[in-house]
Amino acid sequence: MPINHLAPPTGQMADNVIGFARALRAAGLPVGPGAVIDALNALQVIEIGHRADVYTTLEAIFVKRHEHALIFAQAFDLFFRAAEDWKHMLDSVPLPDQAKKKPAPASRRVQEALAQPSVSETPQAQEQELRLSVSDKEVLQKKDFAQMSAAEIAQVTRAIAQMRLPQAELRTRRYQPDARGLRLDMRRTLRASLRTGGDIIDIHRLGLIDRPAPIVALLDISGSMSEYTRLFLHFLHAITDARKRVSVFLFGTRLTNVTRALRARDPDEALASCSSTVEDWAGGTRISASLHTFNKLWGRRVLGQGAIVLLISDGLEREADDKLAFEMDRLHRSCRRLIWLNPLLRYGGFEAKAQGIKMMLPHVDEFRPVHNLSSIEGLIAALLSTAPPHHRSAIRPAA
Repeated sequence: MPINHLAPPTGQMADNVIGFARALRAAGLPVGPGAVIDALNALQVIEIGHRADVYTTLEAIFVKRHEHALIFAQAFDLFFRAAEDWKHMLDSVPLPDQAKKKPAPASRRVQEALAQPSVSETPQAQEQELRLSVSDKEVLQKKDFAQMSAAEIAQVTRAIAQMRLPQAELRTRRYQPDARGLRLDMRRTLRASLRTGGDIIDIHRLGLIDRPAPIVALLDISGSMSEYTRLFLHFLHAITDARKRVSVFLFGTRLTNVTRALRARDPDEALASCSSTVEDWAGGTRISASLHTFNKLWGRRVLGQGAIVLLISDGLEREADDKLAFEMDRLHRSCRRLIWLNPLLRYGGFEAKAQGIKMMLPHVDEFRPVHNLSSIEGLIAALLSTAPPHHRSAIRPAA
């Protein structure tokens, strides 16, 4: 009998599958009611006493992308290990090799999803929770990342992932067919005239192509930036996911290219890949040497076509000398806009007294704070601007 014609099971098994689907949806997997019905029907045509069969069946229905497989494996292990009523039939057969591996980076997200309370509250309680959530959101907009608890950081991470990043368009030198273009497309015009023997000519035109400006991010991962690094990486992952031309470099005592690692669709997997790639995490700061490496090895590769550079650092260089000013000037001349994001601007009475900051500041186009959600939203708005390169009138602490 086809699966579609089977009556969905009811009782404890159906409750477990529905609860498991809710946990997957809370962990980020796109699981809808149709998939739940398919899972309930599919469980009737397998040997439900075998854990591996149940695992494979539910995975085939609920997992639609490769990056969701690790999350599903952890959620299956945690959920059905805790399900008392299924323990006698799901613990008899071990999980597949994929689920036996060391817990993946998304395990924390899965545990939080499984720990969420059920939604069986009164309308008054839900209304009160809504008011509190709105109030908490307003507080989080202004709260410093360094002062947040683990729960607040999790909320901020989700808010950053939901941000819609701008696509600032830059005019290129390439042309594409455009009915309102100012340049005559002779090739297409003559080709079209062959259809009528040249009697009637349909004029075709060309217009310039607009493409999103490339973004190059240089993130300081030294010890003084440790309280901000992870959230900045979440932001850079969101940028990488929304844009095609994004390059990300991390630097402490050396420069590391993590562009490929951040292209993983799952944010936890991307950040774990970055951690395994970088060797100088939360160490010292050598901004001058890192910028020299970037300018020498990567500048010509990633700074073409009007790139916007985001330099995220507190500027506390331990070897501040003329080399730092030279490398900053070289970087500034190679890009369209250089935006320096400094968490120290969160202090109202901030003054550029450190030697490294004094040498770096004259070579940036914008000097902005980046310590809370409001400052990140301000940066997103600034990325929309297509101001001419090296417009130094914006070199001041942004409000």
